[in-house]
Amino acid sequence: MAAPMNTCKHLIGTLTRIRKPKPINVCFIRKYKTGELKKFYKNAGIVQNQGWFEVNLDQRKLRTPTGNLFQVPSEPLALAIATEWNSQKETIKRQAMHLTTLSNTVLDNPMQRSRGDIVRGVLHFLETDTILYRSTEPQEFLELQKQEWDPVLKWFRSSYQVELDSTTSLMPPEIPENTEEVITRKVNSLNDWALVGFQYGVENLKSIILMLAITDKRLTVEKAVQLARLETLYQTKIWGNVQWHHDVDIYQLQSRVAAAALFVHWCSNDMATTHKTTYSNQT
Repeated sequence: MAAPMNTCKHLIGTLTRIRKPKPINVCFIRKYKTGELKKFYKNAGIVQNQGWFEVNLDQRKLRTPTGNLFQVPSEPLALAIATEWNSQKETIKRQAMHLTTLSNTVLDNPMQRSRGDIVRGVLHFLETDTILYRSTEPQEFLELQKQEWDPVLKWFRSSYQVELDSTTSLMPPEIPENTEEVITRKVNSLNDWALVGFQYGVENLKSIILMLAITDKRLTVEKAVQLARLETLYQTKIWGNVQWHHDVDIYQLQSRVAAAALFVHWCSNDMATTHKTTYSNQT
């Protein structure tokens, strides 16, 4: 067990190194209290129970904020979550434990959202996608947008056999019916656990196209974050960088998006045991 735990600790290092990330205003993700909790355990480990994987803090079973038994559908995810808990020092910085938070959201469904609610929330970003909206001034930035965003948009059209155009207007671009149907099927193909992770990534990037590029292994998390923050990076180049501020923002966003990507991967149908959730029981 030591070797897998060390591997997971290496994989999610970026998820825990930022101590005080800003609160995220995400409509479906349950917010923890911002206060820190004193660490009350020595070691976190995992056990398998009837096809689920549970996390134990010493000999105590971990539970969700509403008291449900904490259990996840795949061993790699459970190991990564145990690593999140083992990475805590004197205090538990819950706001930086993104994989734990995502799992709690699935298990508790605190906003009482149905699966359909979540799918509709994700699809909303199709017409407000970051890389579809182009600024025409200054000319240098317009060219930068074309250089950086157009290849991703071209990949999206080709990969999913859809039509979707960028716009320089404040009005949303027209979404062809076939394009919406194709992307709806893609999003609906995710199981309930992976869907919550995908939604979290889309909302942080403000782009369904960039999140699809990550999960389809077209873009790295770092590149997708760079593209999502293209205007900020351009303004920083022109006006200068606020010491530490922009770098910390980037690391925090990378941490959240990396957690979302890992969550989708580890909860996908070929990695996880199929289980019913509260989302599956609602329409």
